[in-house]
Amino acid sequence: MSSGGAIQIPSRLPLLLTHEGVLLPGSTVRFSVDSPRNMHLVKNRLLRGTSLKSTIIGLIPNTRDPEHEADDLPTLHKVGTAGIAVQVVGSNWPKPHYTLLITGLCRFSVTSLLKERPFVLAEVEQLDKLEQYTSPASDSVTTEDGELGELSQKFYQAALQLLGMLDMSVPVVAKFRRLLDSLPRETLPDVVASMIRTSNKEKLQVLDAVSLEERFKKALPMLTRQIEGLKLLQKTRKASPDNEKRVLSVRKGGVFPGRQFNLDEDDEDEDGDDMLSLEKRVHAANMPEAALRVCLKELKRLKKMPQSMPEYALTRNYLDLMVELPWSKSSKDRLDIQAARTLLNNDHYAMDKLKRRVLEYLAVRQLKASLKGPILCFVGPPGVGKTSVGRSIARTLGREFHRIALGGVCDQSDIRGHRRTYVGSMPGRIINGLKTVGVNNPVFLLDEVDKLGKSLQGDPAAALLEVLDPEQNHSFTDHYLNVAFDLSQVLFIATANTTATIPPALLDRMEVLQVPGYTQEEKVEIAHRHLIPNQLEQHGLTPQQLHIPQDTTLDIITRYTREAGVRSLERKIGTICRAVAVRVAEGHALSSPDSAPQSPMHQDGDTVGLMGGVLCSGKAAPPEMPIVIDHVALKDILGPPPYEMEVSERLTLPGVALGLAWTPLGGEIMFVEASRTEGEGQLTLTGQLGDVMKESAHLAISWLRANAKRYELTNMGGAPDPLEGTDIHLHFPAGAVTKDGPSAGVTIVTCLASLFSGRLVRSDVAMTGEITLRGLVLPVGGIKDKVLAAHRAGVKCVILPKRNEKDLEDLPANVRAELDFVSAVNLEEVLNAAFDGGFPGKCGGRPLPQLMSKL
Repeated sequence: MSSGGAIQIPSRLPLLLTHEGVLLPGSTVRFSVDSPRNMHLVKNRLLRGTSLKSTIIGLIPNTRDPEHEADDLPTLHKVGTAGIAVQVVGSNWPKPHYTLLITGLCRFSVTSLLKERPFVLAEVEQLDKLEQYTSPASDSVTTEDGELGELSQKFYQAALQLLGMLDMSVPVVAKFRRLLDSLPRETLPDVVASMIRTSNKEKLQVLDAVSLEERFKKALPMLTRQIEGLKLLQKTRKASPDNEKRVLSVRKGGVFPGRQFNLDEDDEDEDGDDMLSLEKRVHAANMPEAALRVCLKELKRLKKMPQSMPEYALTRNYLDLMVELPWSKSSKDRLDIQAARTLLNNDHYAMDKLKRRVLEYLAVRQLKASLKGPILCFVGPPGVGKTSVGRSIARTLGREFHRIALGGVCDQSDIRGHRRTYVGSMPGRIINGLKTVGVNNPVFLLDEVDKLGKSLQGDPAAALLEVLDPEQNHSFTDHYLNVAFDLSQVLFIATANTTATIPPALLDRMEVLQVPGYTQEEKVEIAHRHLIPNQLEQHGLTPQQLHIPQDTTLDIITRYTREAGVRSLERKIGTICRAVAVRVAEGHALSSPDSAPQSPMHQDGDTVGLMGGVLCSGKAAPPEMPIVIDHVALKDILGPPPYEMEVSERLTLPGVALGLAWTPLGGEIMFVEASRTEGEGQLTLTGQLGDVMKESAHLAISWLRANAKRYELTNMGGAPDPLEGTDIHLHFPAGAVTKDGPSAGVTIVTCLASLFSGRLVRSDVAMTGEITLRGLVLPVGGIKDKVLAAHRAGVKCVILPKRNEKDLEDLPANVRAELDFVSAVNLEEVLNAAFDGGFPGKCGGRPLPQLMSKL
């Protein structure tokens, strides 16, 4: 390698094709090697020698994308750098590769390629003399060498100026100063160009500059740009030792330690402008004074913080959220009551209570501008329109609408956010919703608030207490924001199927509005106003193609659906629309001249078709329009009706009575059956009963035994004690469904009285109410849902507790007109109404006292 005292590189060099950086003479760079040619070079040349320093390799910049590297050799760059591998590290993750630490020695040019496989070997010509990188500074260029000397001196002075702007107490800066004094000036362009933050394209320009004068001219503007960037930075922030550590970074294992400036003029200009823009946005957000103080404090910290710190991004995200929140931005309410009434009536049929409450809110807003948003809770069975009426309320008020689904939420951080000390912290759903809608007075729909969960992460229902308290939510504090936000202008609407699973403290903060199930007449009206037009549109049909009469709709409601809402009704109408769509499509195909006849609808293996609502066999001609769905066509499409209109056939034996039950899905009718056999006086209860209903059964047995003589009740052998030598079995059908609640007492008494007396209960009577041991009938809840269920089932008479008479006012007028109501104070009145001709013993004894309970 030596000739005449001069160090020479070999004339033949193995070439390493690099794509992730440019190696300049005098610098040390780390490269990752994973391409087949480069891997072979490392294995055959670097890992087989006794010493890494004995092997000199050439590095050629490769501009081709390594992900799409082909077998053919790319066009090589004209100039490369010869270097020595200081360190080789192998790894198998994520794929096999080597990491090389290489120190550049001098430039070379490729004269010819000797071979391309398994790695590239080339004939090279050395362009630099290695002595200039090893000779002392006294032998280097001096200022008397004309223009080259002036360039060298100017470059050296610029490097000193940059060092003068930095703090010499920082070890990195001190090392760079010693490096600058010890290196020959000929090497400065290469070394400094590799240290400052420049692009690979600029480094290639320095690499291609073979003459020293051209090299100084290429590198000097890069150094000047770094000085200007540091000046701009010092205008906006005070230089500190932390900043100097960021300006110069030490690369371990390199020959020249301080390698890279993390300053770029364009980046700093953009960063400074961004900071000024962010500060303007903070002041323009019009936030409260407390929030503004917090933002300004965080902004001050952000200005002093290096961008490389993880906390920089967290703080920046926090400030961006703070300026995006609608602290004082609100939408204007539409306060036209007449227009609001019209819009609500067009969107929803019935729901008088909900509509009246919205109109009351609008009226008060007209009289008083600053009104806290009410917190309403719509409670009712599924499918009655609780969620959709919330969306209509937002449209009526002219406000933004945001829905938050709470079903299954079991982490309080979903409501109140995470503290910013946690990794991945974010604000809660309330603050996120406000950011989404962009105003501070939207309509928030908290859907399914009764289905909140609870876990080790806290109770989200408890976190909602502050949100839904009108006296507290003017200063709601999200854990992420950590400053108060005013929620008092937000109109909160919660929906639930039942209040039983809502915590009492949360329920106390909401104004509960019951949304009962619909009557049959209301369902018919809803179907023809909303459901049928919507389904026709969704299935591509028109009223001129399909007509569903009201009688058919009523038949669907009474015989094919049994629900409080209208979801099943809508699905049945959709089934009819799909069946008609098949006939319409087949008619189009049959009417076209070039198409063969196609099979119409199939039902149970027979070919049938709808034509004007009449079934016809065989291949049908195009149907007459509109297709009318009558009762025959309805059965053809939907099958046999699963529900029966009358319940009288179930009451054909003594020991059967009809009760009324309330469920989250609406009211239901419930049969109670009893039988007796010879035995030892035991009572058996079946049907998945809860403790309350079991107690009601024991109360009924005790009361009947105490009054057996008065009502002429006997056992199987005629003895006056109904339980003597007799076992009683009391059963509630639908045994797979859990039943509990204090409303089956009067039904159990009537059922057992029928069993012991051998008389049939009236088949058109249903009843509800709780009993006491003295025979008094106590009030129960859910009267409207229960009465509507009785009306759907074809019941004619309903027995209610006397103190539930007030609940009958909520019933529609037509239901009250079609049903007979018996208000009972005690069990004697219940039994007289439940049996034809009264019950034996009704005139005997003195009347029972009435209990005026304060419960």
